[in-house]
Amino acid sequence: MKKIALLLISVTVLLSCQSKYPDVPEQYHTLLDSAFVKANDNAPEILKALTEAPKDQKEGMAFLISYMPERDLTTLKADFLLENAKYAYKARAEFPWCKTLPDSIFFNEVLPYTNVAETRDPWRKDFYERFKKYVSDETNLRDAIFAIANPINKEVKVEYNIKRSIVDSSPKEAMAENMATCTGLSIILTDAFRAVGIPSRLAGTAMWTNMKGNHTWCEVWIDNEWKFIEYYPEDLNKSWFLADAGKADPNNPLHWIYAVSYKPTGQFYYAGRAAKFLLKELDTTMLNESTLSKLREWKRRADKSNEKPYIHGVNVTQRYIDLYKKSLENSPLKEDELMANIVVFKNDNTESSDARLDCRVDIYEDDKAVDFGYSPRPTDDMNKFFKVKLKKNTTYNALVTNPKNDIEQNFTIETTSEPTQDIKLILQ
Repeated sequence: MKKIALLLISVTVLLSCQSKYPDVPEQYHTLLDSAFVKANDNAPEILKALTEAPKDQKEGMAFLISYMPERDLTTLKADFLLENAKYAYKARAEFPWCKTLPDSIFFNEVLPYTNVAETRDPWRKDFYERFKKYVSDETNLRDAIFAIANPINKEVKVEYNIKRSIVDSSPKEAMAENMATCTGLSIILTDAFRAVGIPSRLAGTAMWTNMKGNHTWCEVWIDNEWKFIEYYPEDLNKSWFLADAGKADPNNPLHWIYAVSYKPTGQFYYAGRAAKFLLKELDTTMLNESTLSKLREWKRRADKSNEKPYIHGVNVTQRYIDLYKKSLENSPLKEDELMANIVVFKNDNTESSDARLDCRVDIYEDDKAVDFGYSPRPTDDMNKFFKVKLKKNTTYNALVTNPKNDIEQNFTIETTSEPTQDIKLILQ
C-alpha cells in the first residue's frame, strides 16, 4: 500500500503545475485515476504516454488507458502506446473512410493495439507501411477492404495450419511460423484493416450448435453497420460458416456469436480461448448429457484455471441468425424443394405468441439427419420461423428438444407440393 501511495503522490506532483489531465475530457478523469492505481510500478510509463501524447491525440490516449486491461497497465511502455496512437491518427488523417468516422468507432475499433489475449507486439507502424500501398489510390471503403483482404496472405506469408504453436498468435508470432489458426489469421486481418483506418474487430463462437467445434473471423464497419469477412475472403457477409452461425441458439451463451469490444460492454467475449471462462458460469441444465460429455475435459481445465475474463464482448447472435434466414429466402428453390416455416407450440392455442416455445428442431429423413434449427421464442415477431428447405411430398421425422424444460418429443412431418408450407408442432 505504501508503494501505491508513493506512486500516486508522484503522479500528483507531476500534474500539480497544471490542471489535472489537461486537454482530456472530464469523463475520463476518474477512470484515469483508477488506471494509474492499477498500473502500480508502471504508472510513470502510463502517465508519460498520456502527457506526451500530442494535443489532438490526448482523448484517444485517455480512452486507451481508461479501459486498458490490467495486464497491460502493469507492463506496456509509453513508447509502445505513443507509436500506436501516432500511426492510428496518421491513418485517420490520410484515408477518407477514416476521416469521417465517429470518435466512438475510431476509438474502439481502429485505435486499440489489441484484439484478444495475443502478445502485445508493436505491429502498428509495420502494418501501416506494409498495407498503405494497397489502398493509397482507393476512395471507396468496400474497394479498400478487399484491396487488403485479397492479397494479405501473400503479403504476410501466413497460411492456415493447426500445427501453429499458439492459438491466439500475434502477427509477429504468426509471421515467424508462417502459420496460424482462424484466431491468429483474424488478428492479422483485423490489425491490417486498423492500420489503414478501417474499423475492424474479431467475432466468433465458443461452440457451434452442432458441437463440431468453433470459429473466429473478422467484422468491418461499412455503410454504418458491421459486416463479416474472412482472412480468405469470399464477399462481405458471405462465407462457409454462415449456416452454422445462423443456427446459433439465442438462449444458450455457449452457442452465441460474440464480437470483441475494447471498451467494457457489461459482458465478456466468450469465444476462442476465452470460452473456458463461460463454462465456470454456464447453467449446465441448459446442456444435454451428450453436450456435457463433449465438454467435460474443457470444463475440467476451466475449473482449474484461476484466470478471470477481461476481454469485453457484444452478443451479435441475432444478426447472424437474420443474415442466414435472409440468405435462405434469397436463394432459389429447386423444382422439388419447398420452404418450410416451422414453429413449436406448448399448446394448441397457435394464434397466440405466448404459446410458442423455443426448442431445437432436428429434421431427419429415414434416420438420416437433414438439418436443424431453433423455433422462435414467445417474444419474437409472429412472422419469424425456423426456416428450412425440404423436399416436396416427402415424409420427415422431427425431434423437438429443450433440456431446460425437460422436453423431447418426436413428430412426423408430411410435406406438400406447394412452394411454402407452414408447419406447427404442438407439444403433448
